[in-house]
Amino acid sequence: MRVGLFATCLTDTFFPETAKATVRLLERLGCRVEFPLAQTCCGQMHFNTGYAKQAEPLARGYAEVFGDYDAVVAPSGSCTGMVRDIHPGLTASPIAARTYELSEFLVDVLGVTEVGAYFPHRVTYHPTCHSLRLLGVGEKPLRLLRAVRGLDLVELPESSSCCGFGGTFAVKNAETSTAMLTDKMHHIIGTAAEVLTAGDNSCLMHIGGGLSRLRSGVRPVHLAEILASTEEEPWSSATR
Repeated sequence: MRVGLFATCLTDTFFPETAKATVRLLERLGCRVEFPLAQTCCGQMHFNTGYAKQAEPLARGYAEVFGDYDAVVAPSGSCTGMVRDIHPGLTASPIAARTYELSEFLVDVLGVTEVGAYFPHRVTYHPTCHSLRLLGVGEKPLRLLRAVRGLDLVELPESSSCCGFGGTFAVKNAETSTAMLTDKMHHIIGTAAEVLTAGDNSCLMHIGGGLSRLRSGVRPVHLAEILASTEEEPWSSATR
């Protein structure tokens, strides 16, 4: 299967290890993965702040860059939601329907939950808003995590509540965002988990920043990095 990797702006700029982990994982599962260098932003930031016209050329560019791939995979429910739900209204984009968030691609398209991962840590999972509500990935990330050897998965109380990031929401509504983040961190710390995982680096950046300021010791790790980790190539905290 010829797969285009849509790394997303945030991952490409701040968390490249997540993109590399996605490639390692998909190649291990038999996919031919390519990273088209012409890819840019999906336009979500523009669209969400009321600049739909400015998002249109970005949606067209996405369709042109990824149009020939069997599927496009993004390590982000947020950006995948933008492509699948909003792009068709901005431009003719057949590839939008073939764009998947990582966990749904693994479970729904490749039909796997056991990916050969090994991650000997106590982990809790935060379902990000777009993956949960817009894409409806449901239990897919949890099914993947439960199949990881050595991983101790602990339930996160009030897991479906938002972390308070929401892109520009955290800037425009800082006090509300901070209050939501405080509640989320309280529940995470209560699990005694070593690692917090999610399918979006945006939420992990927001929550991880708060956890770091509290010196909690909980490390934010993207789902792709856990699933790519093996005994031969283990995840290293030095990459974060």
